[in-house]
Amino acid sequence: MGKNDFLTPKAIANRIKAKGLQKLRWYCQLCQKQCRDENGFKCHQMSDSHRRQMEVFGQNPGRVIEGYSEEFESGFLDHLKQAHPFSRVSAKVVYNEYINDRHHIHMNSTKWLSLTEFVKYLGKEGKCKVEDTPKGWFITLIQKDPLEELDDEKRIKKVRAEKEEAERHEMALREQAERARLLARDEGPAEATEFV
Repeated sequence: MGKNDFLTPKAIANRIKAKGLQKLRWYCQLCQKQCRDENGFKCHQMSDSHRRQMEVFGQNPGRVIEGYSEEFESGFLDHLKQAHPFSRVSAKVVYNEYINDRHHIHMNSTKWLSLTEFVKYLGKEGKCKVEDTPKGWFITLIQKDPLEELDDEKRIKKVRAEKEEAERHEMALREQAERARLLARDEGPAEATEFV
């Protein structure tokens, strides 16, 4: 048997260790690399590929964090939609189910520092009904019909177009009044005439 054989106890143990979730502490979201211990993480941080990723991140950190935030939010809501579409459920339960997927986006790479902040954001955006109870935060997904969403978008566009048209009309009236005022000032005082 060779040193790097597939069925050696060491190779089997390594595969078992690599299969499950590892400590979040040693996960690099930029490189999407999980390290098993502090030493492995330190070695990863010194690698060229990690340094290149950090340079890319340094050029526009806001965009990278915003991208991770959008991915996290959509993944979390998709999971909520599939697992608990109509039920009121603890936010912790949904989050723990969501992070069971090994390839999820980690919350510490998003703009939200805690689950509480994220849940409050979902409530403020109208994506979930949020309740703060002594047992923790509970969320219920707000179901929206896709056709209803399209109607809402059309209505919003129509209102915006009407508002812009009203502003343009008002601007034209102001310009016309200003021109009339300038014309009246240039011609001098207006003389009254009789109607026949």
